[in-house]
Amino acid sequence: MAFLKGPWPARVLTVLAGLLVLVVLTAPTHLDQLTPAAFLRVPIEGLIGVVVLLALPDRARRVAAVAGGIALGLLAVVKILDIGFDAVLFRPFDLVLDWPLFGPGVEYVDVTSGRTAAIGLVVLALVLVAGLVVASTWSVLRLSRAVVRRRPVVLRSVAVLAVVSFTLTVPGVPIMSTNAANLVSAHARQVNAGLRDRSEFAAEAAVDAFRDTPARDLLTALRGKDVIVSFVESYGRVALEHPEMAWQVGQVLDEGTTTLRSLGYSSRSAFLTSPVSGGGSWMAQATFLSGLKVDNQQRYQTLVASDRLTLNRAFQRADWRSVGVMPGITRAWPEGQFFGYDRIYAADDLGYRGPRFSYATMPDQYTLSAFQRDEHTGRHAPVMATIPLVSSHLPWTPLPHLIGWDQVGDGSVYAPMTTGDDPHDAIYSRDPAVVRADYRKSIEYSLGSLISYVKTYGDNNLVLVFLGDHQPNAMVTGENAGRDVPITIVARDPSVLDRISGWGWTDGLKPAPGAPVWPMNAFRDRFLTAFSPPAPSPPPAH
Repeated sequence: MAFLKGPWPARVLTVLAGLLVLVVLTAPTHLDQLTPAAFLRVPIEGLIGVVVLLALPDRARRVAAVAGGIALGLLAVVKILDIGFDAVLFRPFDLVLDWPLFGPGVEYVDVTSGRTAAIGLVVLALVLVAGLVVASTWSVLRLSRAVVRRRPVVLRSVAVLAVVSFTLTVPGVPIMSTNAANLVSAHARQVNAGLRDRSEFAAEAAVDAFRDTPARDLLTALRGKDVIVSFVESYGRVALEHPEMAWQVGQVLDEGTTTLRSLGYSSRSAFLTSPVSGGGSWMAQATFLSGLKVDNQQRYQTLVASDRLTLNRAFQRADWRSVGVMPGITRAWPEGQFFGYDRIYAADDLGYRGPRFSYATMPDQYTLSAFQRDEHTGRHAPVMATIPLVSSHLPWTPLPHLIGWDQVGDGSVYAPMTTGDDPHDAIYSRDPAVVRADYRKSIEYSLGSLISYVKTYGDNNLVLVFLGDHQPNAMVTGENAGRDVPITIVARDPSVLDRISGWGWTDGLKPAPGAPVWPMNAFRDRFLTAFSPPAPSPPPAH
């Protein structure tokens, strides 16, 4: 083009500047859409920007170019964040609510790849942000000078491109791109919603049908029972329906159903729709236990600062001993007191002396063994325990295997099991089929641990509720997998499951494809209603 006349190094730099602007403006925000064809479009925002720059006087033009370059760089950063969040959490980045998630992300890298890798990631991220802003600003400044020098040619070129982009399509795809404008508009609406969310959630949390229920009227149908609520990390519906894993996971559940039935246990299963996907276990757990949808960190912080009645606190009020067995908690957790625990067993409190299995501080079987040893043996008051299991946490390798419960001891027996597996930090460079196989094996292990625990230590007074917290990430699920997770209730006393006979849940440990699907935040009220006396009927009108 004419405005590229001059020494070839200068022309190359101008072309590179133009390519950078084009890439930022046209780049999609979904990983699966990042194809060469996505960039072969005319960004209408770029054409408008050229016209604006040409219309401004010199000084104002330079200010506008700098401001536009900074905005372009920030747009590039947001697009990268959107791609990353879409790949892991199945949604775009929230400019208001998602900043607190970077802390857990860095902690995950620290745990799985080491402190050096975590520091390096932070430094790399800061350099990338600064580099994109600087490069974009330089590019817009350079292009503004180039277009001004060849104003007539540029104006004619803009007019031609505008007409072509409005009228032509390539295999059904418009040549004109409004990608950047659409993204800005979507995030603006998202910001507005995020700013309103705190007050809306606080108002929602203030409405609680069970807040003032007397202790004598809570959970009367479970009196004398030991109730375990176990969250199985990343146990999503995909584990039961994906063709590469459904048969194997289904077989574990079917065989478990048969085994437990032979011992007198019954079970019912269905699905819950988690508020999150790919990560954010603490938000899913808070949703389940509080009866409120907690799908961002702002809601979580608002919740734990409230006096909302959780399932744990309801049991505590009704005179159960309430404990949290938390192998994933490795540092101070002050918000844990909100849930209503008489005792919290963090990772360091469980006496584990074995190796760490990537993210998992200890194997699930050890976690359950420690609970049995510390809270569920001999004569004891009824206990309600919340036990998140973490062996099925990404990256799903290395993985322990089930051993005899009498061999678990202090966990040192697991030391030889950490060898011979692929390095955990290579997950994103591995064959997705291999990653899915590792995920499947981890779910089989976690479910097998629970089934074996019931078989070994269960009695007439045990009630087990186990469920997934969220679906695994998109590498396992693929696109549009939804947020459903399985949930199962197991008990030997038939009166327990009689209380939920009207729920329509599937018989057994594996929910049928057509089993009921409830929002996860609906479970608390339905559970408390099912196992507490019915509300008294109003007196007849006179």
